Amino acid sequence: RMNFINIRAFKHAILLVLGKYDNPEDEGEVTHFQALTAALSATVGLGNIAGVAVAISTGGPGAMFWMMLAGLLGMTSKFAECTLAQIYRRINPDGRVMGGPMCYLSTGLTQQFPGNAFLKGLGGFLSILFAVMCIGGSLAGGNAFQVKLSLGAVAETFPLLKENSWVYGLLMAVFVGIVIIGGIRSIARTTEKIVPFMCGIYVLAGMAIIILNIQKVPASFMAIIEGAFNPDALYGGIMGVLIIGFQRAAFSNEAGVGSAAIAHSAAKTEYPVREGIVASLGPFIDTIVICTMTALVIIITGSYNDPQYADLIASNEGAALTAEAMDSQIPYFKYVLSVSVILFAYSTMISWSYYGERCWAFLFGDSQKVSMAYRILFLVFVVLGSIVSATNVLDFGDLMILGMAFPNILGVLLLSNRVKQELDKYWSRYKTGEFDEQASN
Repeated sequence: RMNFINIRAFKHAILLVLGKYDNPEDEGEVTHFQALTAALSATVGLGNIAGVAVAISTGGPGAMFWMMLAGLLGMTSKFAECTLAQIYRRINPDGRVMGGPMCYLSTGLTQQFPGNAFLKGLGGFLSILFAVMCIGGSLAGGNAFQVKLSLGAVAETFPLLKENSWVYGLLMAVFVGIVIIGGIRSIARTTEKIVPFMCGIYVLAGMAIIILNIQKVPASFMAIIEGAFNPDALYGGIMGVLIIGFQRAAFSNEAGVGSAAIAHSAAKTEYPVREGIVASLGPFIDTIVICTMTALVIIITGSYNDPQYADLIASNEGAALTAEAMDSQIPYFKYVLSVSVILFAYSTMISWSYYGERCWAFLFGDSQKVSMAYRILFLVFVVLGSIVSATNVLDFGDLMILGMAFPNILGVLLLSNRVKQELDKYWSRYKTGEFDEQASN
């Protein structure tokens, strides 16, 4: 319906992120680049390191094919939801933004279908359902799960933490608290520095391993393609691998979940479509670049079906499995990866704290006191994450994040007409060169 906006707007998206069309006078709290890094810091996390390892060890190399396809499709769903978040956002007198699925579900359906009492009631119900699920996803998948999985990887390098896991939880709580107390502006200032750095380290390491094993790359891609359509694959063949691939891709890039729309709603822009185009880069960077890098490392090293890692595979300790795979190729790299894992987990947690806090404020009132109460609750769950089971938290986090997708995708489908109208108006102006003239002036 959007005529492959994920492909035709790719160059424009990069120029937007580079700041070519930025106007500091536009309403909002953060720049295009800061909004993208805040959203990416929530998605480029342990889903990329741990989720890919879990997907491949469960469903074989073929699961990665479906993760890549989900990433391509996800670029457009991310565009649509983040455009809607900009259209229906609310800006408070103090400059703070309230935006995301809870706003376009409650306000958008009422405005788009005036006089339809059923859709008005449905919108109100869906917005509350989304907010509740997002709070659960924030405390579980975006918090406790990140602590537990990063602890699993770090404890392989520093065994002392295995017996004193609560120390790790307490330290993480302190460092998360320092940033999240300041809200989205503080979060954005942190993520714009952390995200490029941590992605750079990880991608360079992945590229080094791939180059060292360049002769194995064609066979690895063949294993991905053959495994995607292999009737003997685990969990019932093609459907099983497809489900595992899409499940882990959704957990990794969150396209269709609606979480990133909360971060992108805070961006400074006059044109909602513009932020949607910026947001579409998220799944590309997250899934097609970084997840593919992880997948190739896991497949090249053969760690996904190596008997010596059976315990890590059985307990879904994906981050630890990736650490072992990389360390087998680059000696002592597990120490560098431990730092990356902590940064990935940390950046994910600070962004998800904002998502949960905005939904909490939507339900209980958008005041500083209400927001602070949620931030304290979030920090309690950081410590709890260090002492609970990874599998239990992963299952609960998956359930909450899946729960967010149902009301969000339904709302995006019902409001897709509005997105299409806004896109057509914006794109015609862009093609005439109007925006380039504005930028040059």
